[in-house]
Amino acid sequence: MSTHHFSRRAFLRGIGVTMALPWLESFNVWGDEPQKNKPASEAPVRLGVLFCGNGFHSKEWWARGEGSAMELGQVLAPLHDFREKLLLVNGLYHEEARKGNIHSSQTGNMLSGAPIASGGEIRSGTSFDQLLAQSYGRSTKVPSQVLACERSNPAVHKNYSMLYSSHISWSSPTTPTPLELFPALAFDRLFKDEATPGEKSVLDAVLSDAQDLRRNISGNDQHKLDEYLDSVRDVEKRIENAGQRGELQGWRPTLEKPNIQRPADGIPQDIGEHMRLMCDILVLGFQTDTTRITTLKLNNDHSALRFPNLPSVQQVGHGIDYMIHHLLSHSDGPDWLKVNQFFMEQIAYLVRKLDAVQEGERTMLDNTMLLTCSSMMVGARHNNDELPVMLLGRAGGRLQSGRVLDYKDKPERQMCRLFLSMMDKMDVRLKTFGDATKRLEEV
Repeated sequence: MSTHHFSRRAFLRGIGVTMALPWLESFNVWGDEPQKNKPASEAPVRLGVLFCGNGFHSKEWWARGEGSAMELGQVLAPLHDFREKLLLVNGLYHEEARKGNIHSSQTGNMLSGAPIASGGEIRSGTSFDQLLAQSYGRSTKVPSQVLACERSNPAVHKNYSMLYSSHISWSSPTTPTPLELFPALAFDRLFKDEATPGEKSVLDAVLSDAQDLRRNISGNDQHKLDEYLDSVRDVEKRIENAGQRGELQGWRPTLEKPNIQRPADGIPQDIGEHMRLMCDILVLGFQTDTTRITTLKLNNDHSALRFPNLPSVQQVGHGIDYMIHHLLSHSDGPDWLKVNQFFMEQIAYLVRKLDAVQEGERTMLDNTMLLTCSSMMVGARHNNDELPVMLLGRAGGRLQSGRVLDYKDKPERQMCRLFLSMMDKMDVRLKTFGDATKRLEEV
């Protein structure tokens, strides 16, 4: 079959809906014009940042060895199948994050390394994901997505605003990037061009265009298109059903049944389903090249989430809802480990979905850098002299994975050095960023 060429990426269209297509072999859909040593049909490098508040179990965040022989601690065990696409970076930290209080000033500069203002003032620094969005992200419909599974906290803790604990993405030093907590609204932003009734299906709107396209592409691409449309339909249905289950995150209800009608487009009350829906939306955004940059905050630092869906080891016969996430992190016990693993299971779910999408000779995971981080290593100690940092994916072949790098005893171990290296891999090259003037050459 002859190859069709389009000067811009291909779309399915309907009234009020524009639905970008994934990579297809029948024609080029990535990029506007070929670049040197990079044809237009090659998938771009994407950035995903995942944040888990309050650190991890003191003894179980570790990896040793290389490639398929790499051993993982119990926190990272859910990622066993992806050891060859994992890069653990030990010993990095932010100097400015060590100058204020705990929690707020440890989190508000997570992606910038900037000084944090105390008192009533809100001031941090522009985060590296938003610097990328200002340049690299301009070629997509949505320059960046900033998703969250826990609401922002406007309170004050030890003279610092808790907005710092709730936001890792900052559009400017005084502007935390707005969080999208609602899966339905995040989904609409990817596909809808205008305000439309929430019950209107994106797929129904583009069905006629999809049928026309299907007649003009290869058998392999027909299968890929069907898989893609099925995944969009699945997310639509799950968003529609979200919140109808009995599990509630964050508290125990005082009523057995709601005494008011359920809002149509609310936050899923099952925290696992909420996280997975946001992961699905991240994948759809990358798969259609609607966005190349997504930040997903799974919870706040100083988080109030509870986990009644997880059976307790410490209180047999009960779920892990006897203590909020923040206080549970102080215990460093078996229930804390179980919650850590639950978070990693959601990340493994995301990684598996990314790795299942084929883009030419690579998978979408191969074309992505997925950074997982927290504002402290161990919640019981609030220590941020070294931070838990992990990368998954290979940045389009620019990142060597299946390794462990250790900077603990090295003099220049600013985390901003990692950000400089990551921005390089997305062709945004800065001389300095935050407190860093050098890259991490090994990354």
